[in-house]
Amino acid sequence: MNCPFCNNSDTRVIDSRLFINGNSIKRRRECTACKKRFTTYEKVEERAVYVVKKDQSREKFDKEKLMRGLSIATIKRNISRDTLEEFVLEIERGLQNSLDSEISTKDLGEIVMKKLKELDEVAYVRFASVYMEFNDIKSFIEIVENIEKDKK
Repeated sequence: MNCPFCNNSDTRVIDSRLFINGNSIKRRRECTACKKRFTTYEKVEERAVYVVKKDQSREKFDKEKLMRGLSIATIKRNISRDTLEEFVLEIERGLQNSLDSEISTKDLGEIVMKKLKELDEVAYVRFASVYMEFNDIKSFIEIVENIEKDKK
């Protein structure tokens, strides 16, 4: 690692700490030549996972897009931002750990809905109403009735 101040290649690590849920490492370094200190971050390079949309176009999985959808579904519910971030992180980890580099929007939606149903039933129904594109009230009622059946 070269010093950003004098470009010397001889630096030493003073302190290392886990950063962002243990997914990266923050290191304080000191240049042996100019004695200035600077911070570096190490993160595992993750492979790209692509989402295949209904029109067969592909786009890179965007956890922020998922987070926005979940935030809307959980408005006025007693679910913290940290819980949602952990929820999205679990889904992202699952996608990264799978052997596939692509997932359909249908399969991704099913994964999200299954986990969301366990977290909060109202948020599940809200998310399902957008994801499943209900055309009538009957479809909406079926989803709610299925939740009641699953409880029994």
